[in-house]
Amino acid sequence: MKFGVVVFPGSNCDDDMVYVLQHILKQETVKLWHKDQDLQGCDCVVLPGGFSYGDYLRTGAIARFSPIMDSIKAHADKGGFVLGICNGFQILAEAGLVEGVLLRNTNRKYVCKNIYLKPDNTQNSFTAKLDINKAYKIPIAHGEGRYYAKPDVLKKIIENGQVLFRYCDENGVVADAFNPNGSLDNIAGICNANKNVFGMMPHPERAADTLLGNTDGHLLLQSFIQSMLNVKGN
Repeated sequence: MKFGVVVFPGSNCDDDMVYVLQHILKQETVKLWHKDQDLQGCDCVVLPGGFSYGDYLRTGAIARFSPIMDSIKAHADKGGFVLGICNGFQILAEAGLVEGVLLRNTNRKYVCKNIYLKPDNTQNSFTAKLDINKAYKIPIAHGEGRYYAKPDVLKKIIENGQVLFRYCDENGVVADAFNPNGSLDNIAGICNANKNVFGMMPHPERAADTLLGNTDGHLLLQSFIQSMLNVKGN
């Protein structure tokens, strides 16, 4: 698999993602500058975390107009894989590549800590090889991570199996008490209707190295890679 990690002005998790993909997961990885339009033959494009354009106007609102986004949309329309993490998820939502929006956390504070995620289903390439009964410990770091969608949109997303993860406790119990930002239905990540564009607020790349004492993020990304390889092989 070949990965492209997009760099916007203000991105600050691009090197983290490149390191994990290239050195830990042993995948061919290149950086893609936001003003370029050539995706360099990448199978999967990653929009990393950070503060693209300083989060002016609102998160992701300016980055969605970067020239590379047209190429990413075309890539997604052809069935290519796209992954947005944290700010990348916000950009995907602003660009209409996934439905819904990311609003300010209900506590009005920036939250940076480890939380637990539980896969909602295995009907997509990101969670296909994960244990839906396991709680995965993954860091979050955001001030605007509250997922919201209109009732009819939310109903459609849930019924179509587009919810990737929900916030839970260490035992996998999904409840409002373990929701760090007020997201509707404890949603921590979703995909598009075609299940090839994925967005999540937590940072698996920050939990993928044994030196950090947590490799649950490695499990998430490895599952994604294995599933993509299966799809590509078909």
